Amino acid sequence: MALNFNKDSAFNLKQIPLDSVRGELNGLLIRDEQCVMAFQTMRDQLVFTNKRIISIDVQGITGKRKSFASMPYSKIQYFSIQTAGFAEIFPDSELYIMFSNGATASFEFKGNVDIGQIGRMISEFVL
Repeated sequence: MALNFNKDSAFNLKQIPLDSVRGELNGLLIRDEQCVMAFQTMRDQLVFTNKRIISIDVQGITGKRKSFASMPYSKIQYFSIQTAGFAEIFPDSELYIMFSNGATASFEFKGNVDIGQIGRMISEFVL
């Protein structure tokens, strides 16, 4: 499943260590930009930096071809979060973002992801 800001949803995102994405982004990050949180589907990745959200769409059989999409926090019109329910067998939480250009993105996080932390982080960068 491709992660980009032109399609609606990405599911089953699991948090991964920041070290596993820094090499991928070295050529994209600007001065003073730092990775804050990173998530992964089977192959694709979603990275929150202190400046923007970057999706990495791994393509092809070998996975050597990658497509990068970037959306700065300044373009977020609004967002909403949904927390995981109490004692769910498969806890998941969701993040929905509407950008000023009309693009939307919806992300479903699996496991013990602190969706409140993601909401606070986005609020700090947007407000």
